Amino acid sequence: MTDPATDWLLPAAERPRTAGNQVTPLVHGATYFRRLREVVEQTDTGDRIYFTDWRGDPDERLTDTGPTVAELLCAAAGRGVEVRGLLWRSHSDKTSFSAQENEQLGVQLNEAGGEALLDQRVRRGGSHHQKLVVVRHRDRPSEDVAFVGGIDLCHGRRDDERHLGDPQQQPMDKRYGRQAPWHDAMVEIHGPGVCDVLETFVERWNDPTPLDHRNPYRRLLQKAARMPRHPEPLPTPFDAPPDSGPHTIQVLRTYCAKRPPFPFAPGGERTIARAYERAFAQARSLVYVEDQYLWSELVAGALAKALRREPRLQVVVVVPRFPDQDGAVSGPPNRLGQLRAIAALRAAGGDRVGVYDLVNDVGTPIYVHAKVCVVDDIWMTCGSDNFNRRSWTHDSEITCAVLDATRDERAPTDPGGRGLGARVLPRELRLTLWSEHLGVPADDPRLLDPADGQALWRSGAGRARPHEPAPVSALQRGWADPLYRLAYDPDGRPLVRRIRGGF
Repeated sequence: MTDPATDWLLPAAERPRTAGNQVTPLVHGATYFRRLREVVEQTDTGDRIYFTDWRGDPDERLTDTGPTVAELLCAAAGRGVEVRGLLWRSHSDKTSFSAQENEQLGVQLNEAGGEALLDQRVRRGGSHHQKLVVVRHRDRPSEDVAFVGGIDLCHGRRDDERHLGDPQQQPMDKRYGRQAPWHDAMVEIHGPGVCDVLETFVERWNDPTPLDHRNPYRRLLQKAARMPRHPEPLPTPFDAPPDSGPHTIQVLRTYCAKRPPFPFAPGGERTIARAYERAFAQARSLVYVEDQYLWSELVAGALAKALRREPRLQVVVVVPRFPDQDGAVSGPPNRLGQLRAIAALRAAGGDRVGVYDLVNDVGTPIYVHAKVCVVDDIWMTCGSDNFNRRSWTHDSEITCAVLDATRDERAPTDPGGRGLGARVLPRELRLTLWSEHLGVPADDPRLLDPADGQALWRSGAGRARPHEPAPVSALQRGWADPLYRLAYDPDGRPLVRRIRGGF
């Protein structure tokens, strides 16, 4: 019998729905890096590793004693594993980006026998923001695995539940200290859905557009670094791995409308945005969000509509206290979009909306980079997208929506009141996160009910603090508003779609 909760997913005609998976959340960069090291070190000749990344630092240590990202991947290539990577070409380090680091990782991997590409096939001003790793085994398909989420293979991400920061730090606002505390998450997927994640890599890899088609200067730099302009063909794919668990996944993406177009998304793709709209339309009890930005009235509008429709709907949002770059020029556009989004949510939901940031045990703010959402303890997502127009229309993104067929019998057993019940995986993820942030045991009964949980958040328990962004003056808004709309939160939809509205 088909689970009626699958109605929360987009129609299969828009994106495949794949059952039979085992999905495990990996909270914290240190947790993910340890698991990634285990999986990659177990690969052997004839196995395959595919990854995409926004930023890759070759010298980032995966544990205190290593190996580094480059050492791990190059060692795999050296023992006959086929390693292929798509790294965003990025911009210069002088502008707080990572072109040099991404190129260094690509060069080292290519010299070791792998194949890494610097990919700038994006809309002008855009980025490839997807973070995924797929590991496939020639003779052990049951061990095939995919990782999807918000964690790059780079400096700053290797933190744990203590939130003392990564010893290898990237530039951050000085209020985060010398080792910025960092909160992040990935999901680990076993089962036939691994192939759905791999499809995203394959489509980008096989895009015939030259990697450096737009910039002659960059073309010369890539030639000097012996970086390829076109990828080598991928081998014949392995068969799909067997069923592994009770979880149905739907891999969602964002691609902008651009010229030349993506051959697999000629008008762009906005299934991430449409999936959230669909889930918010189903929400009755709780929407919980962890997000790096929470920008954009366009994005907040779908959630505000749900708050107006459902008088008992609670919304809890966790964001960083400060932008990662909060200077005189970068700060006001960053804060302006968030202030407007929060105002729209509070106008719709009043005190049913709580927006919070986090501090560690010594009071240093924690940079929240996770991109996680749980709705009614039924539907959950983890991916690379943020709650802003850029992520939902402009940059390339990947997010995994998950439904668990296993019902959770703890009260409230049916928080949405629609007979669908709460589900084990999304509820356990939410309780794990709330337990850490609020400083109470995961079995504390106050965490189960959304209204009781909201009261606990509001009390300032644990690491949670009410989030109040610094205001943006009228004078600052005069120049920050166009900068925000054009540069910080651009619109990647086709013109017709912008005019008509929606995604």
